[in-house]
Amino acid sequence: MQPPALPVPGPLALLDTTEGFARRKKTSLWFVGSLLVVSVFILTVGLAATTRTENVTVGGYYPGIILGFGSFLGIIGINLVENRRQMLVAAIVFISFGVAAAFCCAIVDGVFAAQHIETGPLTTGRCQFYSSGVGYLPDVYQTEVTCHSLNSKCQLKVKSNTCYCCDLYNCHSTEYTPTYHEFVGVRGCQDVLHLYRLLWASAVLNILGLFLGIATAAVLGAFKDMPSSSFPASPSTDLSLSEDTQPASQSSSSFGLPPNAPPLYAPAPFLPGEKPPPYAP
Repeated sequence: MQPPALPVPGPLALLDTTEGFARRKKTSLWFVGSLLVVSVFILTVGLAATTRTENVTVGGYYPGIILGFGSFLGIIGINLVENRRQMLVAAIVFISFGVAAAFCCAIVDGVFAAQHIETGPLTTGRCQFYSSGVGYLPDVYQTEVTCHSLNSKCQLKVKSNTCYCCDLYNCHSTEYTPTYHEFVGVRGCQDVLHLYRLLWASAVLNILGLFLGIATAAVLGAFKDMPSSSFPASPSTDLSLSEDTQPASQSSSSFGLPPNAPPLYAPAPFLPGEKPPPYAP
């Protein structure tokens, strides 16, 4: 008994499979491309915030590197035919690490901007900028400036190219204050306001990268398990298969013979003891 033949999908089913694969591929490319653009912004803003001052080194640019590399692997994996699953798995792993890093950096940047930078004296012009002038090394030359409090005054040592705020410096207190009263290595007090805005922008971009990374990882996870687009077999192959499996009665009827007719090349019967005629080509 012959095993039952497997059902052959029709042209409409194959067309639906091909369209579904192309639609999923387009959606995956859109998510990965968006994540790559966001990771570039995270890297740019984070580096700008980190290099703005010398004593403030926060700035969440690490998630931009990890998410960008994961997005790059995702773009390559989507366009591959072979080894597509392995490449997409690697992309999902990097994107997952980038999501965790974006969560941590968003918290760090937001907390630092909220608790360590006071913009009141900066916006009202009560902070001063000190520059050593030409011919001095910024990291070596220091001077003492006088800060006035409510009842007294004190001396504050500052480096060159420093924006300092006496309103935020307590002369008679030895306790640690979370608010920064000086920012070293700036070109003016306006740079401190730029740093404040960059830190909040970095926090917002990291939050955006967090949610977009989760969505992209989910989309790539669903796409990597999809089979590649199938194509129907050629008509000549189907015709040859149908002719090979055609029954003998149907093939004989195709020559105009009745179904019960003997085969065309059936051997003639011979009597007992009679020899067949010699073979003639």
